[in-house]
Amino acid sequence: MAKSNKFGFAPVEPDAPRRRERSVGPMGAAVREAAESLTDATDAKIEKRRQNAKDAEAFRAAQDEGRVLVALELSQISADDLPRDRMDLEAVASSDEMEELKASIRERGQKEPIEVYPGPDGSYQLKKGWRRFTALSQLMAETGDARFGTITARIERGDDGRLARYIDMVEENVVREDLTFAEMAQVVITAAQDGGVGEPDPDALVARLYGSLHKMKKSYIRSFVFLLLQLGDVLPFPKAISRNLGVDVARAFKTQDAAEALRAKLQGCQTPEEQNKVLAGFVEATKGTPQTQKKKLEPREKFEFHVGSLKVTARRGECRIVSKDDFAAIPKPLLERAIKAFEDELRSGSSVRPL
Repeated sequence: MAKSNKFGFAPVEPDAPRRRERSVGPMGAAVREAAESLTDATDAKIEKRRQNAKDAEAFRAAQDEGRVLVALELSQISADDLPRDRMDLEAVASSDEMEELKASIRERGQKEPIEVYPGPDGSYQLKKGWRRFTALSQLMAETGDARFGTITARIERGDDGRLARYIDMVEENVVREDLTFAEMAQVVITAAQDGGVGEPDPDALVARLYGSLHKMKKSYIRSFVFLLLQLGDVLPFPKAISRNLGVDVARAFKTQDAAEALRAKLQGCQTPEEQNKVLAGFVEATKGTPQTQKKKLEPREKFEFHVGSLKVTARRGECRIVSKDDFAAIPKPLLERAIKAFEDELRSGSSVRPL
């Protein structure tokens, strides 16, 4: 036996029995399992919070960009800040097309949202969707059904500016091609008079409001802008003016005397047919006005010109053609046919066509 040390116990023998390992009991296993579950649950909650934060950020971005649809009470919306792109709103509100839209909403509900923007007084102002807004307002008044008292809308959160709002207002109607040229021109005139737009020139506004249209269509709109600026206050039925008639009247509008006479006639028109008959008569009368006769050209002794690579010198009794080509190498029958065609063209009295 080993000698005891000063503390009164002997050193551990190398072959001393080891401490017995204790296995985990039922209670310990349960505690361990609960701890592991708690750890997993905590990780899941952390991941869920991260996902929620990400979703909230995406929602706020969508809301700021106006991509979130909301249900608004009709009473929250006004339509008096932005002029409409329709000349006769009362006629549109009582039209067969409006009744068809109401029937569709009554049966299937509102399918397309309107678009609004915050007004200066805190209410929402209508930007797009006047007909849907009007249809629901009429249905609510006619039925009293609460489901027609709200409307699905997209809210413009940023300040897009007056010009952008005009563009947004007209673009969906332009795509559907149900605006007349007179209505499109009136939008331009109204926007030019709107101080918030910042562009008083109607011609410049045509390109900005209707930039996606073909240049020829924009030229028609400019003709109607000119027509309405000159005659708008005496045109009883501007929407009834066809594209060609409006363009022809704008082109024929030459002198102030003619303008005053035309205005006087238009003031007595009671129907679209009478109005258009007066306008057509004005165009025809202008076409019949004698034009200044062109002075006849005095005969010249000689003149020269080029046709392609050919130099032609013409004088009395002579037409000289100078070319780098070797005419002697051209077969005689071909050269004869060419000269014969040249002579026939001259004898016909028409101008010589370029080769």
